[in-house]
Amino acid sequence: MGTVIFDTSMSLDGFMTAANQTAEQPMGEGGLRLMEWAMGDERGRELLEGWVSNLGASIAGRRTYDTSVPWWGADGPSGSARRPLFVVTHEAPAESPEGGVYTFVTDGIESALKQAQAAAGEKDVTVMGGASIGRQYLAAGLVDEIQIHLVPVLFGDGTRMFDELGEGHLQLETIETIETPAAVHLRFRITGRDA
Repeated sequence: MGTVIFDTSMSLDGFMTAANQTAEQPMGEGGLRLMEWAMGDERGRELLEGWVSNLGASIAGRRTYDTSVPWWGADGPSGSARRPLFVVTHEAPAESPEGGVYTFVTDGIESALKQAQAAAGEKDVTVMGGASIGRQYLAAGLVDEIQIHLVPVLFGDGTRMFDELGEGHLQLETIETIETPAAVHLRFRITGRDA
């Protein structure tokens, strides 16, 4: 079974979206700055391709799905690699892209993880985007590693990532640091939680 990785892009001051989110700007005003490393930076694109090559499946929350599916289309967040995406939701949408990689899971985060791991086999499962879904997986102790794409921008306001993670300190070990022009890519192994 592969590694379960919580993966997110984040501003230097700890936000995973900027303020003033709208349907037209789901990442807030200027929030797309967090994704430039994956789109406009050659080294960032190379890293992303490498990570996707070891990806077996992903998990996202319903809000991330709703705001991103217009850009993802049927292929999902992994693009032409077409890795399965398990969407944790209270209710499946009435419509989804035909031939899409999406499975809607209505019976909780543990079920979504079990299904994603079965689909991924020996490859990694990534819990992506959405502060709420990330917090739920971290608080439940269901994540092996955290990967942060730390972007050199200060938003000052928006959606904070690491609030309300449960009791105690989450202990981490740094296992990788890669600097690119658009972001510093940090990877940590979770080693335990102190009460």
